[in-house]
Amino acid sequence: MDHARLSAAPFSLDWFLSWFIHIFQFELSRYALAAVGVFAIVNVLLARALAERKIRAGSPPRRQLAVELAASIRTCAVFAGVALFSIAGTETGVLKSYDDPAALGWPWFWASVAVLIVLHDAFFYWTHRLMHHRRLFRRVHRLHHKSHNPSPFTAYSFNTLEAAVHGAFVTLVLIFIPVSQPAIFLFLAHMILRNVIGHCGYELFPARRDGRPLFDWMTTVTHHDLHHAQAGWNYGLYFTWWDRLMKTEHPLYHEKFAAAVRRPLDGSAVKALALRPEVSAETLSG
Repeated sequence: MDHARLSAAPFSLDWFLSWFIHIFQFELSRYALAAVGVFAIVNVLLARALAERKIRAGSPPRRQLAVELAASIRTCAVFAGVALFSIAGTETGVLKSYDDPAALGWPWFWASVAVLIVLHDAFFYWTHRLMHHRRLFRRVHRLHHKSHNPSPFTAYSFNTLEAAVHGAFVTLVLIFIPVSQPAIFLFLAHMILRNVIGHCGYELFPARRDGRPLFDWMTTVTHHDLHHAQAGWNYGLYFTWWDRLMKTEHPLYHEKFAAAVRRPLDGSAVKALALRPEVSAETLSG
């Protein structure tokens, strides 16, 4: 990329085109590094070692991987297009983005990363749940769920409108909250890594002795895999907070997690499951 072109006359065609190419290359590189990296390490190199932590039998078919890759390239292009609004907003002073991470102090720098992650989890939960509305699902979100048995490449397998919704998050936040570019970079790195890991098909999160997740406030691979298996549950991205508050967490989540890590739930956990009205005896015995 010719960086001189990035300093072309603001809002000229050359300026927009140069920034689009620059951001698209960044988004594509970020996606490729995370998705290919996790797939190569987890799904190929460590597949035998992690065989007992495979959540579902079988592997995603090659055709699915090809569709996911094509859709993900388009998603990166949409993200780049949406990001132009952030660049333009920053240039005009409408958005509160800044370059020097120490400009508002290092405590705020690290706090802003955490704020972005927490806000993104809430944004994702509610937009994701809205996309499952019967009038929106086919038009907005169905492509992502065609990956019934997901892979790391599923992370960005969106149609154009869904990609635009996800891509708008940072721009919307910057209207109200000042965040440095390095903090945004760290947030985006966290986002793509959690996303591809959540679709890898192997339970990588640690478990307690009683079979429950060690960090039960975080979503695990099993948590999101259940969403692909039964789409009416588990809308959260990073945390389990919203699903539990809104009672949209899969009733057998802990049992499925325990099965994935090959640790039986303790007696109290099984009893708690049995007392939940949405869990039938037949489901528990099956």
